[in-house]
Amino acid sequence: MSDLLAGRADIAAGLAVHGADAVDGSAPASVRAALVAADLPARLAAKDPTLWGPAAEATARTRLGWLDTHARARELLPQLAELTEELADLDHVVLAGTGGSSLAPEVIARTLGRPLTVLDGTDPGEVRAALADRLDRTVVVVAGESGATVETDSIRRAYWQAFLDAGLTEAETARHFVVVTDPGSPLEGLADELGVVVIQSDPEVGARHSALTAFGLVPAALAGAPVADLLDDAEALAGALDRHRDNPGLALGAALAAAATTGRDTVALVSDGTGLDGLGDWAEQLLAGSTGKAGRGILPVVVEAPDAPGATGPDVLTVGYGGALGPGAAPGPADVAVNGPLGAQFLTWEYATALAAAVLDVDPFGQPDVAESKEHTARLLADGPPAESPSATEGAIEVYAPAGAPADLAGALRWLLAGLGDDGYLAVTAYLDRWGDAAVTGLRPLLARATARPVTFGWGPRCLHSTGQYHKGGPRAGSHLQLTGAVTGDLPVPGRPYTFGDLQAAQAAGDRRALAGRGRPVLRLHLTERAAGVAQLLDAAGRTLT
Repeated sequence: MSDLLAGRADIAAGLAVHGADAVDGSAPASVRAALVAADLPARLAAKDPTLWGPAAEATARTRLGWLDTHARARELLPQLAELTEELADLDHVVLAGTGGSSLAPEVIARTLGRPLTVLDGTDPGEVRAALADRLDRTVVVVAGESGATVETDSIRRAYWQAFLDAGLTEAETARHFVVVTDPGSPLEGLADELGVVVIQSDPEVGARHSALTAFGLVPAALAGAPVADLLDDAEALAGALDRHRDNPGLALGAALAAAATTGRDTVALVSDGTGLDGLGDWAEQLLAGSTGKAGRGILPVVVEAPDAPGATGPDVLTVGYGGALGPGAAPGPADVAVNGPLGAQFLTWEYATALAAAVLDVDPFGQPDVAESKEHTARLLADGPPAESPSATEGAIEVYAPAGAPADLAGALRWLLAGLGDDGYLAVTAYLDRWGDAAVTGLRPLLARATARPVTFGWGPRCLHSTGQYHKGGPRAGSHLQLTGAVTGDLPVPGRPYTFGDLQAAQAAGDRRALAGRGRPVLRLHLTERAAGVAQLLDAAGRTLT
């Protein structure tokens, strides 16, 4: 039996958190004891909006519905069953959404083995491939609190036009869409005009916490997932959230906070192989978006395996996650292990993150730094792309090195890593095709092996709605490697004066401007031929950085 299992675990409703007491015990004073003394477990379970200070109270009053949204969501089940039956011939489900509203249903579908295409990028090749895939059998779930997010709106427009171009009438096209949005939103009004089915989400739950609302349940249910089981799992756990013992959310939250306040403010998220495929990506956006503010925060890093570079370290808290452990099984080499059913996992992580935010004294529900990149993008789309010249061109890679950095590829990469120092981290962001250019994800472990500092990887523009808040509002310790690629075969955005290629380039440039404006170093590498550029970059990272 592992040391983790030998210690006391907090267990409720089939979900267990192992190792948390040891992490908390390593702090000068017990965070868990302080939370219990202030009665925070019960106050949070009772939706006390004062837990994060006066400045956050107004927002918290309207954003704590995730604590019991699983109960209200049961009202959706008959409607979802009816809708699934009505659309039984449309068995290819595409989700157009961003951030938590797309990551949660992706986790559900991947974990339960249900087919779901999540389209939250603006790469023309990615969008074109999706449009060409079984269009006649496709239902598009358009998800957004307001519908104003540019990538979601652009994808909606592209699909609508594709159905019309295929010979469908507007009424026939409307049958291929389902809209999930907040009550009274502009997207709801548009859907009503177009004759599209609308399912309202819980207005007291923000996108980061929306896994068990219509945002998570509708696309998952259409894809065939048994979503009632998720609600059952969450409901079974909810009764433990006001307790001082056998409260997995309290155990995890205290461990996250204790680690973050004692120099271990990086959380490596790693699957233990027992299920819950992709939960780390969802937890990453929850932790980064909730805590990365006012120069503070918890940096989540999704790692490929327990032995992957960056999974451990002196300032890293390693958290393993997975399904239920079988008899005699060990949760692996993690500091903390969280095992149990997916619906309970969602609620546990949300509760734990909210407690950790209270200890860090940040508002877990606001996102004050997210809009900046969007504003830069809008201006770039209106004014045109910035004039930029590469500092060097090597093979299929153009190097755009910042001032003071070496101009060549190997030198610029070494300069970027050398600048991390003792407390920095590197964020790799790829504004590329998440499917066609998937091999580039191999860059993260290569770079992590070359430095003792954390290295994250994210797809743009997905990262703007997941980790973007931390990168701009968290500790000023991040350096950034941005990857862009040449577009062959661009795609117009119907009804807009720009293409998907224009939009992707503007989003990347807007992100660079927002980061540079906050003093974050940004190195951009542009792949003039994508497959060759990815191969060249991986080779360069492997050869020159080891």
